[in-house]
Amino acid sequence: MRAMAYETYGGTEVLSEQRLPLPKVGPGEVLVRVKCASVNPVDWKIMSGGLDALMDVVYPVVPGWDVAGTVERVGIDTPEYAEGDEVIAYARKDYVHGGTFAEYVTVPVRALARKPASLSWAEAAGLPLAGLTAYQLLTRLGTGKDDTVLIHGAAGGVGSFGVQIARALGARVIGTASPRNHDRVRELGAEPVAYGDGLAARVRELAPDGVTVVADFVGGVLDVTRDVLHDDGRHASIADPTVTGSGGEWMWVRPVGSDLAELGRLVDAGALKVTVAKTFPLAELAAAFESSQGGHTAGKIVIEV
Repeated sequence: MRAMAYETYGGTEVLSEQRLPLPKVGPGEVLVRVKCASVNPVDWKIMSGGLDALMDVVYPVVPGWDVAGTVERVGIDTPEYAEGDEVIAYARKDYVHGGTFAEYVTVPVRALARKPASLSWAEAAGLPLAGLTAYQLLTRLGTGKDDTVLIHGAAGGVGSFGVQIARALGARVIGTASPRNHDRVRELGAEPVAYGDGLAARVRELAPDGVTVVADFVGGVLDVTRDVLHDDGRHASIADPTVTGSGGEWMWVRPVGSDLAELGRLVDAGALKVTVAKTFPLAELAAAFESSQGGHTAGKIVIEV
């Protein structure tokens, strides 16, 4: 199969198109023919060696954890799926090796969900990792209709999902973003505030009694979180482990198919949208990574396979 892979840590120069054998399909797994796979910052951070202390690596590495495609083959004991089924997944495994920037990828059934009917292949590929990150953080904090939620980084890849999901859960949402992104944040359903000096005071103007939930998707904002959080509030971060010293949770997204299915239900109900900013062919993965590294893309970057 065609795949983009690397054999050592480094920048985009280590990526090359390779011919690799089809992966074996183990019990409880399916082989997915990849239609689209989306880029997340973790993909190129792993490639640079940034997560070497956390995860074992087996070379050659095919990067990529988000996928949308069709079931090509089922392994032993996979009654949930059949050949031809349209699926999506956050396809992270226990070690870094066989990812989604390839013609085929194996995925454990526990990570799979049906593709939302209302999404294109490119949109569907952009949902799993970022959507699950926002959904799992907000639901773990028990977000509901009585909450006022502050989302740090509301215009970003995860934050934009967080705004929509918090709204779908019935909460009022305040979102931090640069002024140029305030219209987008309003469209998503949040009340925008500019980040930077004076942020806590601006949030307090909107929520004088404090917010009850804080979702930190950017890091470096713990002081603001503490200043605006209600005494009975809850908070979590995907970017700052020091929140645990202030009663918060430090979270990493899990590949849970049932959670992904719930996101698909929200999509098909019209409560959650996926924005695709750019698409690239598989051979141009390096350019897609460089676009992601620029950090100013409003929407998902997708690889079409």
